[in-house]
Amino acid sequence: MKFGYWCLGLLLSPALTFAQGSGGNSAIIPGRTPVLSADSLAVNQIYFEALRRKTIEDQKGAAEMFARVLQLDSRNDAAMYELSSLQKLQNNQPEAQKLLERAVALKPDNEWYWVSLATSYEKSNDILKLQHVFDELLRINPNKTDYYFDKASAFMLEQKYDEALAVYTRLEQLTGLTDDLVASRQKIYLKQGKIDLAAGEVEQLLVNNPDQVRYYLLLGEIYNSNNLTDKALKVLQRGEKVKPDDGMIHLALADTYRTKKDLEASYKQLQLAFSSPALDIDQKVRIILGYTPKFPDPNARASALELSRIAVGVHPNDAKAQALYGDMLAQNNKFKEAKAAYQKSVQLNPEIYAVHEQLVRLDLGDNALDDAIKDGENALSLFPNQAWMNYLVGVAYLQKKDATKALGYLKNTVALELDDKDLSAQSYAALGDCYHELKDNAKSDAAYDKALIFNPDNIYTLNNYAYYLSIRGEQLEKAAQLSKHSIDIQPNTASFEDTYAWILFRQKKYADAKTWIEKALQHGKDASATQTEHYGDILFYLGNTDAAVQNWKKAKEYGAKSPLLDRKINEKKYIE
Repeated sequence: MKFGYWCLGLLLSPALTFAQGSGGNSAIIPGRTPVLSADSLAVNQIYFEALRRKTIEDQKGAAEMFARVLQLDSRNDAAMYELSSLQKLQNNQPEAQKLLERAVALKPDNEWYWVSLATSYEKSNDILKLQHVFDELLRINPNKTDYYFDKASAFMLEQKYDEALAVYTRLEQLTGLTDDLVASRQKIYLKQGKIDLAAGEVEQLLVNNPDQVRYYLLLGEIYNSNNLTDKALKVLQRGEKVKPDDGMIHLALADTYRTKKDLEASYKQLQLAFSSPALDIDQKVRIILGYTPKFPDPNARASALELSRIAVGVHPNDAKAQALYGDMLAQNNKFKEAKAAYQKSVQLNPEIYAVHEQLVRLDLGDNALDDAIKDGENALSLFPNQAWMNYLVGVAYLQKKDATKALGYLKNTVALELDDKDLSAQSYAALGDCYHELKDNAKSDAAYDKALIFNPDNIYTLNNYAYYLSIRGEQLEKAAQLSKHSIDIQPNTASFEDTYAWILFRQKKYADAKTWIEKALQHGKDASATQTEHYGDILFYLGNTDAAVQNWKKAKEYGAKSPLLDRKINEKKYIE
């Protein structure tokens, strides 16, 4: 454990002590051999040179200089102290401890020497010596409350609880009954199983301060942590009457009711807590996030949404509250309202990147491509090196058929992203789509190959790559393998089966192609003009011209816009 003395006078330099210890006042230390005047001047010069080197962080040089001081003046306590601090920096605790023990022997009334020695004993876990140090510190400064707490803590480390309590009794005589004293004594009482004593002190605080909510909370925590929930409930209800709008009281009541399995009462208390402006928004966020593991349950999602609605009503100008509300709306599929909440959050504080990303994802999900580009480019003006945002804007441009602009953002993505394999796979797949649109087949194939290195099971990459190869009539065996792999991963998908049938058709495997195109037509929710036209093409090569023409005519009715479709129908033959 860390003691309170850690932050005490260690920042102070005992230069004045040195001046007293090595000048004309040296005779005040019994048994000390006076230093000759010439030596005294040399000691001073070396000492201050050591301090200068310490100031410029020349630790080695400073240590050497302080050691030389001690060679000339073996009783120079200030040099011992300074050298010990340098030894501590070098993790040489044993040597630092020896130097400090010599220093306090020479100057037993120097508080800072004892404080520094206490840190050494703490690190070496020498509790008995540590207790002695605090006795000395209390002798020197009997009104320093931190030393009482530290001495009691040293007793507690050895489980000497009665001795620690005795120290607290001395401290109470000095300060009266304080919150810190009660809290420290409670730890001991609870370790001893003396719950009544721990609770009794807090009850006394309540008698003296009946309007202080923190004491009701403290007493309620004592009872709750010891499974005395009925007592906890009564205490907290007393606190609620004293201050009915206190959010912390309602949170404590919510926890207590939940322990008692009264979930309805617990949730009502949470609602009251969230209605309190004094309850920190960060705490409200943490509570709502506690619901997320339960989100498969629609009731949990609805409860979290209601709490976030209350929070945003209480904190309408807080960006976190608006973002939280947006998250909960999105979890409940209220995407339009979620988008509005994210927009408000961004307006209030544009420095939260995650909110920008959520907003752009909603834009894309709503097919609001212009909004996605606008919101995404706004985010990139603030966060230009965010790989996902570059990807999302690139996808928005790609969906708008602006492959040239999409290309720039997607190139940025792969340049920025090195660790996220999923993003890398998607980015290279999108680059493959871009290069295909730009008729750069070599770069398109290379991008798809790279995407499949990052994720060989991405079904959309497999399908698109295979289909584009089949359109070009290139690497048909590879195309067939890619397409079949997508079907194996996600069977009964009409678009994948159509791609595979078309590849088989290009390979002149017409019977197999017929099997797969019929599966595609069976599994498709609606009749597809492209699939129906493909079916006609396959039937033509299987010698069933009438059926082929019928399917070509159906494809036209379904809206097929193949420039060769009319010729197929009129000439009753397949036209490449």
